[in-house]
Amino acid sequence: MSGTAYSFDMLFSYAVPENFSDTIACGCRVLVTFGKGNNRRIGVVMKLTEGESKGLKSLVAVVDETPVISAELLKLAFYLRENTFCTYFDAVKTMLPPAMSVSAKETFRLVKNFTDISSLSPQAAALLEDLSVVSGSRELNELAEKYIISHGRRDIDELCDAGALETDNVFRQAVGDAAVRMVRLTEKYMAEPECFNLTPKQKKVADFLGEFGAAAVKEAAYMCGVTDAVVKRLCANGAAEEYEAEVLRKVEDFADEQRSPEDIVLSEQQQNARDAVFAQLSERKPAVFLLHGVTGSGKTSVFEKLIDDTVKMRRQAMLLIPEIGLTPQILKRFRSMFGERVAVIHSGLSLGQRLDEYKRIKRGGADIVIGTRSAVFAPLDNIGLIIIDEEGERSYKSDSSPRYITHDIAKQRCAYHNASLLLASATPSIESYYLAERGAYRLLEMNERYGNSPLPEVSIIDMNLERGDGNRTEFSRKLAEEISLNLKNGEQSILLLNRRGYHTIISCCDCYQPVYCPNCSVPLTYHKKNNKLMCHYCGYVSDPIEECPSCGSKHLKNMGFGTQKLEEELNMFFPKARILRMDADTTFSRYSYEKNFTDFREGKYDIMIGTQMIGKGLDFPNVTLVGVLSVDKALYAGDFRSYERTFSLITQVVGRGGRGQRRGRAVLQTFIPEHYIMNLAAAQDYKGFYNEEIAIRRAMIFPPLCDMCIFCFSGNEDISARLGADAVLKLMNLRLRELQPKTPVRVLGPVRCSYGRINGKYRYRIIMKCKNNAEMRGFISIVLTEAAKLKEMKNIALYADMNGDVGV
Repeated sequence: MSGTAYSFDMLFSYAVPENFSDTIACGCRVLVTFGKGNNRRIGVVMKLTEGESKGLKSLVAVVDETPVISAELLKLAFYLRENTFCTYFDAVKTMLPPAMSVSAKETFRLVKNFTDISSLSPQAAALLEDLSVVSGSRELNELAEKYIISHGRRDIDELCDAGALETDNVFRQAVGDAAVRMVRLTEKYMAEPECFNLTPKQKKVADFLGEFGAAAVKEAAYMCGVTDAVVKRLCANGAAEEYEAEVLRKVEDFADEQRSPEDIVLSEQQQNARDAVFAQLSERKPAVFLLHGVTGSGKTSVFEKLIDDTVKMRRQAMLLIPEIGLTPQILKRFRSMFGERVAVIHSGLSLGQRLDEYKRIKRGGADIVIGTRSAVFAPLDNIGLIIIDEEGERSYKSDSSPRYITHDIAKQRCAYHNASLLLASATPSIESYYLAERGAYRLLEMNERYGNSPLPEVSIIDMNLERGDGNRTEFSRKLAEEISLNLKNGEQSILLLNRRGYHTIISCCDCYQPVYCPNCSVPLTYHKKNNKLMCHYCGYVSDPIEECPSCGSKHLKNMGFGTQKLEEELNMFFPKARILRMDADTTFSRYSYEKNFTDFREGKYDIMIGTQMIGKGLDFPNVTLVGVLSVDKALYAGDFRSYERTFSLITQVVGRGGRGQRRGRAVLQTFIPEHYIMNLAAAQDYKGFYNEEIAIRRAMIFPPLCDMCIFCFSGNEDISARLGADAVLKLMNLRLRELQPKTPVRVLGPVRCSYGRINGKYRYRIIMKCKNNAEMRGFISIVLTEAAKLKEMKNIALYADMNGDVGV
């Protein structure tokens, strides 16, 4: 049930009335009375046990005829609670589409001829008298609801138990099922059609329905060349009847021409990777593979072959991708090969679409699921293969409860189904490559591009020299020349600038302070499109300011460079170029990703500029130039993973070029050209980067050499959040001395978070380096539970995030 803090979270026991014993099952939702006031709540049956039920409250109603959560996913809910320190409610909620949430509406009606008033308490008798004089059922229910709010349920329940009042529960789903009005002939007409006196138009509709059985009302009218009124009169005559049939809301897929898996021709390296995973699929034993393939090596073709192998074995497959923007392109490709067997799940769909895709999967109408992180919970019951593409991406980690890593959930599901997990990327996470080197994962390598096309030729440009030579623009002379050459040759270019907006900082010339968001310790970004200052963390928006909030000075300076300003300058330098900007400000609508990417692929634009969303997974054969304008700041983000993320972003975006017949070029602009990350990314040398990075992590004892749990504190006052963190640190040290853990534990902090205030909340953290085992998870659970009882923690929120980020 909702609204429970982790420190108070537990399972509650209820008695199952005999009339529910045949219908109730684990995974069904039920209506129960909860707390001293017997408020009604929706719960989920997590366990069923035999035993004494004396003293237990009874279930009020069973919501679902069949379980909405399978036995496997229930087991996964317990895993989530133990490993991510979430509540049972959060664990179950994350597995179901939001549209499936239900609410209960209770209705009352008086029982006529009730006479045993002497058995009622004075309060219940007075309530019955008040209910008896109202004029209708609506007024009666309004009065009963107000009474429950004011006085609780005791007297209402007494009237129900005595038989003076009857109650019903109506369950309403957040989003209803989609339905269409259908029409069919009645049994009476089919038995004796001569008894009906039909007009010629009605007879035409009846003959149509006799041939096809049933049809939508509009379809029958259209096919017979009549109006809906003719169909309605046919029903009024008793010859036909209307009914509603459920229809599933479709996801637009813009499908290509039909293709066959047999048409795919694999290179030798692709074939070797496919054969290794196929052999494991055939053995039906769980295993994890890491496919490390350079950009353009043809990993998607391997996925297609393996998914085809899986469904031919009558098993199910799942393909997870990191960004919503990639979904339409991948969905189009797989729908053209596998048709309606492919379902899609991601947050960009409407609530109704997500609900219907969930139903289609659960009913067996789809055996291939494509989606982002949340798709890992798809209700498949016979999984053979899970593929996580671009597996090193941060988007596979959930930042809200439950704070799970998609890889961990996929491993659990593969173990349950004896399935194979394939992790794939040109830039795998350090953790995954480390496990592959140690033999926990099986490493598969594809170090050649498909068709032996060469990797892009990369030029590293020192922007310090550009500034020294008087070039104050954001374009180096080399990049400007290359863009001009591409425009002349009719080839396309991609420019990456991982900062949206126009100016990224408004700074005071007198006190040198940037203009901060009033809710966050983050500078506001100026957006020229709507002439507003915006916070990219809490969403705060204000009009441009004319004086410094810190000192009152009117000498303000615009600094920084975002995608909006880049678009403006490109238009100035290349006025005839057709420019497409892709960032969070231009991709609001549901199909904007697909429309924009399709237009670019079809040559309607010459240059695409954007943030990191354009940096991975996209395949544009006519792109021969990639420019990376500035990623220097990302190297110093305050997180031990910042080098890894920067290397991955540069490598991935450089790899977007030269994927067709012509060799690509890339221009990497930087103020720190000597940094080894820049040179290794330019050379696409992942192994060299890994060796450097793992040496640093080993020296500093960071994952994967250890596990790391981050305790995060937030409160309305800075001092209160700090005192709460200090109190929890004392508690942790005390419990660690009592526990005497078998493996070393290091506790660091508390320290202020990199952004010390977000959305009005002051934030601190404690970092614990440890080993993620049952002993330490039990310790973390005890700390979270006991911390809630500390007086210093009043009004302070606390959560624990295993293997979370430290740089935010």
